[in-house]
Amino acid sequence: MCKFLDLNENVISWASEELAIPYFSPVDDKWHRYYPDFMCKIKNKTGSIDKLIIEVKPEKQTKPPKSKKQTRNYLREMKTFAINTYKWEAAEKFCQKMVGSLKSYRNDLFK
Repeated sequence: MCKFLDLNENVISWASEELAIPYFSPVDDKWHRYYPDFMCKIKNKTGSIDKLIIEVKPEKQTKPPKSKKQTRNYLREMKTFAINTYKWEAAEKFCQKMVGSLKSYRNDLFK
């Protein structure tokens, strides 16, 4: 991703893990800080500037686990998916507060 951002002529600037977004996790009943992988400014097709939040995750962590058996692996995967979901919801709310000046993306959207 860093190489893509460096070499893309439409990327004006980018930073890695510079933004802290607070989120509440019912998994442990505590507040945490979510640091999205990247924030960047890009020039879109119309020539205006978009600010993006980019989170890079394996596709497996972007969907609920398929297994219905309550194994340790299933419970760990479900916890990871739940935490990621709370982070992404917080990022979406953050973007909405910024009056649409930011957009959040997960790596599954870049395929």
